[in-house]
Amino acid sequence: MKIKKGDKVIVIAGKDRGKSGTVLQVFLDRESVIVEDLNMRKRHQKARKQGQVGQIIECPVPIHVSNVSLIDPKTKKPTRVRYSIVGNEKVRIAVKSGQKI
Repeated sequence: MKIKKGDKVIVIAGKDRGKSGTVLQVFLDRESVIVEDLNMRKRHQKARKQGQVGQIIECPVPIHVSNVSLIDPKTKKPTRVRYSIVGNEKVRIAVKSGQKI
């Protein structure tokens, strides 16, 4: 997967289309990512103990990796990623600007 934790991404499909955020977690087996403050779902939690009140909790839900795109550090627009070998290391390069990510 070409998107990693800490990357700045933009959502290109779905209800949060056009919004951007930072990747908090990556799920390789499901090919999905959790993006900070995007794709939030409300979960109703029942009171567990005497005197405790029920509440509504908002938690982020994973987005499939095909619905997000990496933001180019130079142009600040969505870009694809390719790999290149520089010296002895493999680096990610933005296709639009050709800059190292």
